[in-house]
Amino acid sequence: MRAIWKGAVAFGLVNVPVRLYSATGEHEVTLHQVHAADGGRIRYRKVCSIDGEPVSMDEIAKGYETADGELVVLTDDDFSRLPLRSEREIEVIEFVPADQVDPILLGRTYYLEPDKTAAKPYALLREALEQADRMAVVRVALRQRESMAVLRVRGKVICLQTLLWPDEVREADFPILDAEIDVKPAELAMASSLVESLAAQFDSSQFSDRYESALTELIEAKVNAGDTRALPQPGGDEPAESGAQVVDLLAALQRSVEKARSARGEAAPEEADAEGASSGSSGGTKKKARTTKDGSDEPRKTKSKSKAQAS
Repeated sequence: MRAIWKGAVAFGLVNVPVRLYSATGEHEVTLHQVHAADGGRIRYRKVCSIDGEPVSMDEIAKGYETADGELVVLTDDDFSRLPLRSEREIEVIEFVPADQVDPILLGRTYYLEPDKTAAKPYALLREALEQADRMAVVRVALRQRESMAVLRVRGKVICLQTLLWPDEVREADFPILDAEIDVKPAELAMASSLVESLAAQFDSSQFSDRYESALTELIEAKVNAGDTRALPQPGGDEPAESGAQVVDLLAALQRSVEKARSARGEAAPEEADAEGASSGSSGGTKKKARTTKDGSDEPRKTKSKSKAQAS
């Protein structure tokens, strides 16, 4: 794994140097949008809605639309002046019971790896969290944004899990839930019996992504059946996927042929035809003379060919 952040956990007077790694990685079969008729990739270009011209990344800023239809443009300089905690510190604010953290608040999970010199304070923090059955509520700056998070223990590793801000959680405002529902004891007993019949210890390894597996099998079946087509080459001014300059194959072949003929002292076919049609060509050219771009010289081989055609 590759570390995406490096800093330290600070609690009290103790600093634990750590590196941050993404703990999860969603996987899916990569599909592209293509033109069904010829397989061409569908592109999305960043263009200005006013003049329709393409816009480079260094010309793009952030904008906020006000309620009365005005636009506020924010530049990188504006963002640099905003208050933001150190991007190299995970500040522990408090330790709370683990069951008080509502799972709906939990976001992305990261692993914390200690530096070699911080193995002992890291283990100390881990054991203290486990023994108290608490999570550490922390404040951290990730990707230019301050976030609330918790530190919790998973096996031998301390995980940092980001939290949503309270105002980012929507209320479940469903009036039907406030209605009085008459649940009979027999119905509740039957439901409880169903729950018990399906009771199990959760093991995530028992589950798999059936859709992705079926999609992979579908693609492999098409490949094995020969139901594929060659990747189309971008046309016009469209850049290639790798960013290399698109070269017109026909033009490249033509230039190659002309270069080979020139190396052998031969004129291009169109030049030979033009010289053969002219009547006042210079007959005293040397044997190895080559036709120049302005047509001032003529190879003897071309002239002989013209005479043979005339006879």
